[in-house]
Amino acid sequence: MRLTVLGGGGFRLPLVYGALLRDHAAGRVTDVVLHDIDTARLTAIARVLADQAAGVADAPRVTVTTDLDEAVRGTDFVFSAIRVGGLEGRAADERVALAEGVLGQETVGAGGIAYGLRTVPVAVDIARRVARLAPDAWVINFTNPAGLVTEAMARHLGDRVIGICDSPVGLGRRVARVLGGDPGTAFIDYVGLNHLGWLRGLRLDGHDRLPRLLADPGLLGSIEEGKLFGTEWLRSLGSIPNEYLHYYYFNRETVRAYREAEATRGAFLRDQQARFYEEMARPGTRALAAWDRTRAEREATYMAHNREAAGAGERAPEDLESGGYETVALALMRAIAHDSRATLILNVRNRTTLSVLDADAVVEVPCLVDANGAHPVSVAPLPYHATGLVCAVKAVEREVLAAAESGSRTTAVKAFALHPLVDSVAVARRLVDGYVDVHPGLAYLK
Repeated sequence: MRLTVLGGGGFRLPLVYGALLRDHAAGRVTDVVLHDIDTARLTAIARVLADQAAGVADAPRVTVTTDLDEAVRGTDFVFSAIRVGGLEGRAADERVALAEGVLGQETVGAGGIAYGLRTVPVAVDIARRVARLAPDAWVINFTNPAGLVTEAMARHLGDRVIGICDSPVGLGRRVARVLGGDPGTAFIDYVGLNHLGWLRGLRLDGHDRLPRLLADPGLLGSIEEGKLFGTEWLRSLGSIPNEYLHYYYFNRETVRAYREAEATRGAFLRDQQARFYEEMARPGTRALAAWDRTRAEREATYMAHNREAAGAGERAPEDLESGGYETVALALMRAIAHDSRATLILNVRNRTTLSVLDADAVVEVPCLVDANGAHPVSVAPLPYHATGLVCAVKAVEREVLAAAESGSRTTAVKAFALHPLVDSVAVARRLVDGYVDVHPGLAYLK
């Protein structure tokens, strides 16, 4: 089975390849094609993968290419993990937003809209090429903003594109462990959009154990979300929100922490990864060791500004382990390729899952996966406070898609102005001006 990775020079790719190396089942991936527009990054990551494969007799064969058509033609699966504009673009997203006093995070608020506006046209081109050159392939989208990009690609690929994210997996794992259960057998009642969802129940041995967690302040305060949001707020919600909802519930505090920080997250990662790729350009560098060292630092500093704003302290050691999106991706591929069936939280078209959204809206919910793809399960309605956020953010996503399709600057302004974390139409106009100035990829907005 052949897997094509778009964004194959990306830093997190060795996590995916590590999962493939651990898979020795029949019908597994035997060929991996890495595509990237940056030859130096491709070469660096290929070296890391070669170190990983050392001593593994049946390691999947790796080839690299900068030709997109060659990469996707006739493949079985496509992982789309591109970053349009690179980490310099992410740092610029943060900088422009913070100058206006609003959030610049890469998937939430102004930064997420800017990232979406320059990513959607590229993702749509990829979707069209896959539909033409590999019509039987399944596309697994890692590219952020994951829900928005998956919805854009679904307009050309239908249900053959599925978005994944490791945030719900990590949340469910933390809750299951603190309750003494096996994360691998727990059913997670999780509903929302990508980076905008709530864990409303966790069933172990047929029983919902979440009420026990919410009733125990000590136990609740021991998990990352308890430290981040505070136990009182979680108990009042009656659910455990995705960590990205901290940007909504504690927006002022988070924006202040970002503005006072020595460097934003995007700037930190830009500089950190630049050092890594520079080190990899030296022939004698031990590739896997350099990558492991850089990844450990990256994981330890994840959402550092939010934890600082909440006084949450350092991340727990168990939250630094791998086993997130790459595990979900492998389980998804296996279920589709072998009709082995699995229940996974994925980004898929809504159909009738959430009655407040139309059938084509991409949502993040538990899905039953088989050879025919991912099928969202029935879920209970969201409470009004969650419904309001979900509908508002989905409306913004639709304006982003409309702006990307039409090239309308006016529609782009509307997308920014309608977001719950942008508090003025005048600010929205200045954001569009600022982003067009710093991103050549937004020159299409007229």
